[in-house]
Amino acid sequence: MPAIEARNLTKVYRTYRKEAGLWGAVKGLVSRKYDETRAADGVSFSIEEGELVGFLGPNGAGKTTVLKMLSGLLNPSGGQARVLGHVPWERKDELKRQFALLLGQKNSLWWDLPARESLELNRAIYGIERADFNRIVGGLAELLEVNDKLNVMVRELSLGERMKMELIAALLHAPRVLFLDEPTIGLDVGSAKKVREFLQHYNAGHRIVTMLTSHYMQDIKELCHRVIIIDHGRIMFDGPLNTIVDRFSTHKIVHFTFEDAAERDFTAFGEITEQTHHSVLLKVPRAGVAETCRAVLARYRVTDINVQEIPIEEVIRLIFQQGRDASAPE
Repeated sequence: MPAIEARNLTKVYRTYRKEAGLWGAVKGLVSRKYDETRAADGVSFSIEEGELVGFLGPNGAGKTTVLKMLSGLLNPSGGQARVLGHVPWERKDELKRQFALLLGQKNSLWWDLPARESLELNRAIYGIERADFNRIVGGLAELLEVNDKLNVMVRELSLGERMKMELIAALLHAPRVLFLDEPTIGLDVGSAKKVREFLQHYNAGHRIVTMLTSHYMQDIKELCHRVIIIDHGRIMFDGPLNTIVDRFSTHKIVHFTFEDAAERDFTAFGEITEQTHHSVLLKVPRAGVAETCRAVLARYRVTDINVQEIPIEEVIRLIFQQGRDASAPE
C-alpha cells in the first residue's frame, strides 16, 4: 500500500459575490450569488515510502490546499485520500503521531520563549521519554548547527535559525510523513543550502515520505527525483524531474565562441538570448541544432561550441503558461 494515496481529491470554495451599493446589500439579504473556485480539481497520485517528491505550481495553483487536506486540516468537497492507511480528515490520533506539517510562512514555536521550551511542550504533547528527547534534539541540533541557539528567545533568532528550529520541532516525534510548504522561503543562500543538505541526509537515513513545495528550483533540483506539477487545481505532470526537459522542451541553447571580435548578424540562425563581440547564445529548435552548427561554422571562425538544455526553471514556466492558455476561455 502506498504511504500517500489521493484519488480524485477535490476542494471547492464558495465565495459570496456582493453587488455594489446599498441596493446591492439589500438584495444580498434576500438572494445571494456565489462564485465557485476549484482549489483542487480531481487530484490523483500516490507516493511510496521513502520518496521525496517536489510539488510544484504557481501561486494559487492548489498546492497548499492539497497538503492541508492530506494533513487533515481541510475536509475535501469530493474524492478520497489515505495517509499511512488512514483517512486524514478523520483526524485519528494514530495518524497525528505519524506525520508533520511545516509551513514556511507560519510559526509553530512560541515567540517569547526559548526554542528549547517550545520543544519541551512538544515532548509533553507526544509523550516522548526524556532520554529520547535529549538524544533527538541533540542530534538534530548538531546536524543543523544550532546547538548554541536552543536557549535563545525565538523572536531573537534569525529567519534561518528559526526555520531550523521549526524543522527540529516537526521531526521531534519521528514522523513517517513530512509535508513541507516553502521551507526555504526568505532564507539567505547559506541557510537554504544547509536546510536542503539536512533534508537530503534525513530522508536518506530515515526513509521518511516527504512532499515539498517550493518556488526555488534549486530546492527541487537538489532534493527531488520526482515532481508533481499542479495548476488551476489539476495535475499537469507527474514523473521524474529529468524527463520534464525531454518532454516539454522544444529548443536547446547553443553557445558559440569566435576567434575574433566583430559585429555579426545571427537572426537567421535562431533566437538570440545573449550576444557579445566574441560570443553568442542562440535558442534553436532541437531538431535544427546540427544544421545551425554547420551553418555558423561555415560562415565564421569558431573556437568553441557548447550545446545546453533549456534551464528547468524556464521549462516549468512554459508548462504553467501552456496550462493557463489551455484553460482560458475562448
